[in-house]
Amino acid sequence: MQKTKLNGVAVPLGALYTKENPVIGEFPDLIPFAQFCKEAGLGIIQLLPVNDTGTQSSPYSGLSAFALHPIYIRVSEVPGFGALYSSDAKFKAAYDDFIKANDYTLRYDYDSILNTKISLLKQIYDFLPVGQTGEADKDLTDWIKANSWVKTYCVYKNLKWNYMQASWKSWHDDDKEITSEQITKRWNTKAFKKEHLFYAWCQMVAAKQFEGAVEAVHKMGLLLKGDMPILMNEDSCDAWAYPEFFNHDLRAGSPSDGENPTGQNWGFPTYNWKNLKAQDYSWWKQRLKTASRYYDAYRLDHILGFFRIWAIPSDDCNALNGHTEPYASIKIDDLYELGFDDDRIRWLSKPHIPTSVVEEVTWNRDVAHNILQTMCTRIGEEELWLFDKSIKGSNDLWKLDLSAFVDEPAAVKIKEKLVEYWSNITLIEIGKNKFIPLWTYDHSTSWASLNETEKEGLLELFTALEKKNISLWKKQADDIFTAITSGLKMVPCGEDLGVGIACVPKTMEQHKILGLRVVRWTRQWSEPGQPYVPFKDYTPLSVTTTSVHDSSTIREWWDTEKESVTAFIKTNAQAFGIGSEVEGALFEKEESEIEKAAQTLSQTEFTPELAQKILELSATSASQWFIPPLQDFLYMEKSLWLPDAKDERINIPGTVTAFNWTYRMPCAIEDLSNNKELIEKIKGIH
Repeated sequence: MQKTKLNGVAVPLGALYTKENPVIGEFPDLIPFAQFCKEAGLGIIQLLPVNDTGTQSSPYSGLSAFALHPIYIRVSEVPGFGALYSSDAKFKAAYDDFIKANDYTLRYDYDSILNTKISLLKQIYDFLPVGQTGEADKDLTDWIKANSWVKTYCVYKNLKWNYMQASWKSWHDDDKEITSEQITKRWNTKAFKKEHLFYAWCQMVAAKQFEGAVEAVHKMGLLLKGDMPILMNEDSCDAWAYPEFFNHDLRAGSPSDGENPTGQNWGFPTYNWKNLKAQDYSWWKQRLKTASRYYDAYRLDHILGFFRIWAIPSDDCNALNGHTEPYASIKIDDLYELGFDDDRIRWLSKPHIPTSVVEEVTWNRDVAHNILQTMCTRIGEEELWLFDKSIKGSNDLWKLDLSAFVDEPAAVKIKEKLVEYWSNITLIEIGKNKFIPLWTYDHSTSWASLNETEKEGLLELFTALEKKNISLWKKQADDIFTAITSGLKMVPCGEDLGVGIACVPKTMEQHKILGLRVVRWTRQWSEPGQPYVPFKDYTPLSVTTTSVHDSSTIREWWDTEKESVTAFIKTNAQAFGIGSEVEGALFEKEESEIEKAAQTLSQTEFTPELAQKILELSATSASQWFIPPLQDFLYMEKSLWLPDAKDERINIPGTVTAFNWTYRMPCAIEDLSNNKELIEKIKGIH
C-alpha cells in the first residue's frame, strides 16, 4: 500500500473535455488532465465507474461488471477513422456535425451522445475488414481469448439491440432463461457473428484507449483510483447470464431513517452469497482482476453491503418490510415461552386492518366492507380484517382496481392507508415459524397493545438476535474480503458512510481497507453541539474528502447548511482567526463569543479564500489520502464558478433526471493547465 500521504482529485470521466474534443470526457482525456494534476502536485486521480450502463446515465447502474462504456471511446482515434473520414463525405459530415453540436453546454446530453457515437462506431466497423467479412482478425481474436467474459456480453448486447433495449425480463423465454452452453452456441452462430464481433471490437478499442491513458498517467508518477459499485442493475448482462449469483426476489436498499421514513428501495437485486461462495467468489475475483488492469486503488461502494444488505421483497414498493441478509431469526417456540399463543403471534406478525380505515374515506360502512372483501378476510364478526394470501406485497395493493366503489382520489387514499397497514406489524414471518422484528416495530399497533412485561420479553429476544446477526455479518464480510481483496496490488477503499456497527471498522482495518471521511459528516454526533472530529483524530487508514458525488459541493454547503458550517468554523476557530490563543478549556464567555463569531462568519458570502481555507484545513487530516472533487478545487478561482452552485453538483439522490451524472467542467483541460494561479494554490494545499 502507498505509505506516503497523498493528495488527489475526484472527477467523473465524462466531465473532462478538450477544445479539440469538446463533446464528453473520453479515455484519452486522462492524459492532459494527469499533466495538469502533476503540475498541481496531485498524486491520485479518482474516477466514477466507467463500465457500460447502456441507456442509463448513472454510472452505478451497471449493464456489465466487466465491459467499459463505449461512450468514452474517442472516435477520432479509432483505427480506420482517418481513412473513412477522408473517403466518405456523409461520415465526415456526420462526425463534424457531432463535434459542432456538442460544443460547450452546461450539462452533456447523454442519450444523444451515446446514440451518435454508436452510429459512428458502427460505420467505422462496417468500413473495416472485420465488419465486411464478419471474421475477426488476429488482434481481435487474441483480445477475445484474453477476455472470455466478452462473449456473454456480446450475445446479451445483441439481444438488447434486437429487443429495442427492453429489459431481458420481458424477452421471450428462449432468450430470457438461458444457460452458459446456449450462450456459447449463440456466440458461435454464424448468422449473428458480425453483430457479436461489433460489440467485442468496441470493447477492444475502449480497452486499448483506456490502457494507453493509464500507461501515460503512470509514467507521470500518478495513481488511478477506480470505483466498484457493489450492486448490478437487474437489467444487466450479469444478472441475466448468472442468475444463480443473484436473489431476483429481493431488492437492495436501506431501512427507515429520519430523512427516509419508508426507507430506500434501490431496485437492484441482492447477491446470493451462498452460491458465490460455492464457486469461490470467482465472479467477484474476475471483476476485480479486470479492474486491476487500469487501477492502482479502488473504492468499494456501500461496503456495509458486504457485511449485510437491506433486502426488500420484490413485491414491496418501499423498504419498510425489508430485512438484513444474512439474518438470525426467532423460533416460534421462543414466542410460546413468552406466553404468546398462535392468535397473539398472528396479531404480532400479520397486518390487521380495521374497517374504520376505509370507512373514514368512503363515509359508508357497507362500501368499506365491499372494498375490503375484494382483498381481505374478515375476522369473525369483528370490524377487523386480514389480507388474503393473494396479496404478496404492497405493490399488489397499489394495483387494486377500486373504480367500482369510489372515484380515483378516494381510491388513492384508501390504497395509501392499506399500504401503511401492510407494514403495521411487530414481527415479520421470515420463514415457516421463524420471525424477525420489523425495523419500525415500535411504531406498530400490535406493539402498543402489549404490556410492559411482554415488551421486555420481546426486547430481550431482539437484543440476543442482534448479537447473533453481528456475528453473522462479520463472518460473511471476513469470508468475502479474504477471498476477493488478497492477491491484488490495488489498494482497497470502502464507502462506509453512516455505518454504526462496531464490527465494520474493525473488519476493514483487519483487511487493510481504507474508510471514507467526508468532512461535513465526520462529527461527534453523540456529543453536545455535535462538534466536528478534529482532523488530527481521523483514522489514518482512510480517505478524506470535502464532498462526494451525492452531496452538495462546499460552495452549496456553505450557502445552504448554516448549522453545519457554523459548527465547522467553531471546531476550527483559531484557523479562522477567532477564539482564544490559550490552550485548555475556554471560559463560558469566550465560548459564547466564539459561537457568535462563527455564526457571523457563516453568514458571509462564500469566497475563493474560504474555499482555500476549507481545503487547507481538510488536507491536514490524519487520513492516508485527501481526495476532494474537482469542483471544490476550482472554487479557489472565481472565474471558474458557475452562476448557480446547484449546477456544479454531479447527482441529486432520489431524483431521476437528465441533470444527474452529466456534469461538465466549466472550462477545457487546456484552460486548466494554463491557469498557473490555480495550479499554485492547489500545490500549496498539503
